Amino acid sequence: TRALRYWFIYHFLRQEFQQLSRPLSICEVGIDTGQMLQFMQSVGDHSVGDVASAANTVEWSSWTGVDCHLQNSELAKFGYTKLVEANIEQTDSWMTGEDDAVVLLHVVEHLYDPENLFARIVPHMKPGSVLVGGFPSVPDWCAKLREPTIRANPNANGHVSALSPKRLRNMARDCGLQVNFLSGAFFLRASGLFLEDYAWWLRFNVAFGGLFPSWPGEIYWVLRKPLGQLPHLG
Repeated sequence: TRALRYWFIYHFLRQEFQQLSRPLSICEVGIDTGQMLQFMQSVGDHSVGDVASAANTVEWSSWTGVDCHLQNSELAKFGYTKLVEANIEQTDSWMTGEDDAVVLLHVVEHLYDPENLFARIVPHMKPGSVLVGGFPSVPDWCAKLREPTIRANPNANGHVSALSPKRLRNMARDCGLQVNFLSGAFFLRASGLFLEDYAWWLRFNVAFGGLFPSWPGEIYWVLRKPLGQLPHLG
């Protein structure tokens, strides 16, 4: 169930590839040890048959990885087109304005001002491009109570922002982004639980997340910049 974080992003990118009918230019922020790109490559390796391969294929012309501390020895084997070491709260130098998709997977909860990051990213996005990602989520009333607590007492994961579906929708609205997709990921995640060996349990969790995105857990989303908005050229 934990791997659903990569599964959602894979499907978001697959749909963009099918819609554009050309390889994607992708920028992933917060790459850690390359888990997302590794997942993408493993899914491609396991497509079976011509029909399955066509349906499951995602091609990219470039995949830029951005992180505040690059683990080059781990990342070298995955074939990133470009690696950029940057603190995204302090610099915009990593934004090129050329990407079809910007991936923010379990990054936003580590930032003190997520709204500011979104406001800075959007002017650099191409019209029609997407911002995709996911993060831990709780109901909005709980997020407002929780955030001061986790900032005063940071946990081992380094989370400093408490997020909710409502907060994400507000962030998108304030930046002029369209919410194309938003879903919770699961009812219950418990590593080692025997139920996680069954496909029906996974399907149930994904269906539950779609029906109840405010359930405490994680949400995954696709935000699109409308075609009418011009990118920042400065």
